[in-house]
Amino acid sequence: MKKRVNLLMMILVLLVVLVGCSAKESEANKAEVSASPEVAKETKTTEAEPTETPKEKVNLQVFIAASLKNAMTEIQNNYEVLHPEVEITFNADSSGTLQKQIEEGAACDVFFSAAMKQMNVLNDGGYVLPDSIVQLLENKVVLIKPVGGETAVTGFEDITKAANLALAGEDVPVGSYAREIFTSLGILDQVMAMEINEGANVTAVLSAVSEGSNEVGVVYATDANSVKDSVDIIAETPAGSLEKPVVYPVGLIKNAEASDAETTAAKEFVAYLQTEDAIKVLEAYGFTSHNK
Repeated sequence: MKKRVNLLMMILVLLVVLVGCSAKESEANKAEVSASPEVAKETKTTEAEPTETPKEKVNLQVFIAASLKNAMTEIQNNYEVLHPEVEITFNADSSGTLQKQIEEGAACDVFFSAAMKQMNVLNDGGYVLPDSIVQLLENKVVLIKPVGGETAVTGFEDITKAANLALAGEDVPVGSYAREIFTSLGILDQVMAMEINEGANVTAVLSAVSEGSNEVGVVYATDANSVKDSVDIIAETPAGSLEKPVVYPVGLIKNAEASDAETTAAKEFVAYLQTEDAIKVLEAYGFTSHNK
């Protein structure tokens, strides 16, 4: 009898344990089921996140007047940080040389000239995209000498006192401006009879004077200011000796080799050149905004 009671007690204990385990397992299953929609939702959300499509890499061919090189190099660095998909390649030379290269079929997206003359010739020839020319900057023409160099010249009016002169060619904007100044002063023939070292662009003239190869030379104020340790400015352009201001226009060139992405990028770059950030950089190099 006693053994039977003990057996019944053991059976009851086992039943209690089994019922308890079953209840816990049921609660766990319910919790797992209730959590499953959230997990599925999170998984679905993660999988649905969009991925950004990389922008197409483009290369812009930008032709710039030699006097713009330092300023435009800084702008290039700033722009490529903002637009890593854009790579800018500069061709820096005299505006006359760049004009001829474009006419001969050189691939060019943007032309930044040191004078309206070259831009107008290209525009008349159908090389420039319609309504894309912007008169952006102004510069000054100055007379310089080497730092420490001796000269009797005090200004453009008595430039013939110099033993020799560094002067850009007539097809180079600064050379054309210089000849206009001499014509206005009535001394062009006397100046052209001097010993002249004719430079292919303004950079060549600047180098000739800064190295002491020539007694005086005619360059832009921005170029002279870029090498203050090497040259001194003798004088600025006499008042009224130039009919119009020295204006730097920028325009979009028709480029048959350019992709649609490159054409769009060229337009965006020219728009950037007109922003306050870009103008501040250009002004830091001595240029002034034509529109101020």
